[in-house]
Amino acid sequence: MELKKVCILTSVHPSCDVRIFHKEAKSLAKVGYDVTLIAQHDREEIVDGVKIINLQKPRNRIERATRTIWSVFWKALKNNADVYHLHDPELIPIGLLLKLRGKKIIYDMHENLPKQIKNKRWIHPKLRQVLSSVAHLTERLLLSGTPVIFAEDSYRKDYLWVKKYETVLNMPFITQLLPFKCDPSVKHVFAIGYMGGVGTERGSLAIIEALKILKERGHEPKFECVGPAIQSHKEQLLKKCDKNGLHNIIFHGYLPAYKGWQIIGRCSVGLALLQPIPNYIESYPTKIFEYMAMGMPVIASNFPLYRSIIDGNDCGLCVDPLDSQAIADALAFLIMNPARAYRMGNNGHQAVLNKYNWPTEELKLLKFYETVL
Repeated sequence: MELKKVCILTSVHPSCDVRIFHKEAKSLAKVGYDVTLIAQHDREEIVDGVKIINLQKPRNRIERATRTIWSVFWKALKNNADVYHLHDPELIPIGLLLKLRGKKIIYDMHENLPKQIKNKRWIHPKLRQVLSSVAHLTERLLLSGTPVIFAEDSYRKDYLWVKKYETVLNMPFITQLLPFKCDPSVKHVFAIGYMGGVGTERGSLAIIEALKILKERGHEPKFECVGPAIQSHKEQLLKKCDKNGLHNIIFHGYLPAYKGWQIIGRCSVGLALLQPIPNYIESYPTKIFEYMAMGMPVIASNFPLYRSIIDGNDCGLCVDPLDSQAIADALAFLIMNPARAYRMGNNGHQAVLNKYNWPTEELKLLKFYETVL
């Protein structure tokens, strides 16, 4: 059988992006596709069977939306692939041009763009609805007849006009996380873990307030926070900690995933207390499944989607992410009931082994490619 050429395109994401490179590109290369990735990178090279064609990092959004996009287009044409797999909304017009040249296109929808625009703080409030409607019409016009991969189940209801699709979720790699599985027998201090972007919309202020409440009750667990934060917000959090006498808190900042997992794997519970923003409510946070894979109970926002995972597998507790008292109550329950916490962590670990993992999603990706090609 002739080897099929796949060209994966992104103008936004770096070449090491977990979904694009480590999951999709490597999975396709592993089963025999000739895979090329055009992405921001410092040189042209082959990594894990994937040929990377480098793009220069743009200086700003304007350069990315002009010079970078056209660079992607010309490099893609030169590659002459059997199918082009696009990952960014700004590449949709490029996809249309490739279709007009008789090329097969797959669009990978990482976010529900019209809904996202309504919550973009850098867009003036009066323009958000207009731009959201423009985005919806543009997608419908330019993606008509294009096979789509949804990154979330929830997107489907807003894209009923897409006829050929598959949902491929961002589930974790079991083999990567197993070495960091927590061992309750070696834990001496109850530790709380969080890994991800640090900001008010991710629940950071509510968590600090909950730790203050716990201290007033006589509990002062360690809090390990791994993830990037803008400097002003980090300073705000540190001032709040100092004001309330919270000294058992470590802000590690951004770390490579494996270093972050080393820290989180030593914790007793993982937090995923995202605020009730539309895109969060309807999207799976990857961190929930990473915590589960590492065998720790999860305290998560009480959104229906999150409840379906947490309550459905009895692997943690769901609370109102705006209610610091409820967060403190959930943490206190786990502190006072270590055997129950251990069972929850084990339940989550088994659920990830059985269904919430990348190998399960990989099969869906490969089957979809077979139908497209």
